[in-house]
Amino acid sequence: MVLMAQESMPPAVYYESDEISEDLDFSLSQRPNFGVGRINSGDDYAINMIRRTAPAGAIIHPNSAEIHYIVEGAGVLTTGGISVKPDANGSAPASIEGGYSKRVSMGDLVFIPAGTPHQYTTVEGVVGYLEVRFETSPEI
Repeated sequence: MVLMAQESMPPAVYYESDEISEDLDFSLSQRPNFGVGRINSGDDYAINMIRRTAPAGAIIHPNSAEIHYIVEGAGVLTTGGISVKPDANGSAPASIEGGYSKRVSMGDLVFIPAGTPHQYTTVEGVVGYLEVRFETSPEI
């Protein structure tokens, strides 16, 4: 057996549930229908704990893909199709036409490719998920 020299690396970064909960609770106190607990972010990624208590309009991240790992509750996530704004001034939320709707619940994982419209159209009390968003190259 040959041992190779290795430089010492820093340890992993740990996040206590209390820290995540405090950030999420504060966010919910400011905006009760949509809370964001920021866990970590860098130049090309973001990790958040999200808690929704109401449906939301469609969104698109042109250069970012997302993973949603459902940790609480259930709801209907609609993806794909096209995002449509109901009025010219953009004051009402967008919706999705021609998308695919699927009920998601605790333990489910969804990968949303960059540029894909997505929205939670139904929330069954609450839907909470770990969101990992990462930048993709514009060619993808």
